[in-house]
Amino acid sequence: MTHIAYIRVSSVDQNTDRQLAEVSNIEKTFTDKCSGGTTNRPALTDLVNFIREGDTVHVHSIDRLARNLQDLLELVAFFRSKGVTVVFHKENMTFKPDSKDPIQDLMLNVMGAVAQFEKALINERQREGIAKAKAQGVYAKTRSKKVEPDAILALLSQGKSHSEVAKILGCSTKTVQRVKALPPAGKS
Repeated sequence: MTHIAYIRVSSVDQNTDRQLAEVSNIEKTFTDKCSGGTTNRPALTDLVNFIREGDTVHVHSIDRLARNLQDLLELVAFFRSKGVTVVFHKENMTFKPDSKDPIQDLMLNVMGAVAQFEKALINERQREGIAKAKAQGVYAKTRSKKVEPDAILALLSQGKSHSEVAKILGCSTKTVQRVKALPPAGKS
């Protein structure tokens, strides 16, 4: 029985300190610094591979686990099917593998829908802001520096996590994931 923390922020420069600071029995932590709009996240993948029956996964709030209702429901159902308890501290909700609480399930659906709605509003405001900036001639999308795939693969082969590689090379975790997914040189 391991108490595990899953922490997520949307970007590398955001601080994770406020999440689960009040939980004292955490034995292992998985941290993602990327969008919650997809379940394709390195630390979440590592967490899914790490969990065992009897474990408890602690999450600061529902929107830290997923910003998409379907993903949220599937993740909670997956954890429960593996005999893992999921605790959302901000909402004070616990989902145990062996119990069903229709009211709590309803609340998960409502809170998950709110998180998805908030994400949609954020995206809409971002698109509006970009359109306005373009119309005023002040928007220039900058490209991040080019990172050699060999450098990424070398760091990954040393056992570094996706987020560590991204931080070292100054690129996004998505770039690291894309390079890792590429077929080896000479094979397509």
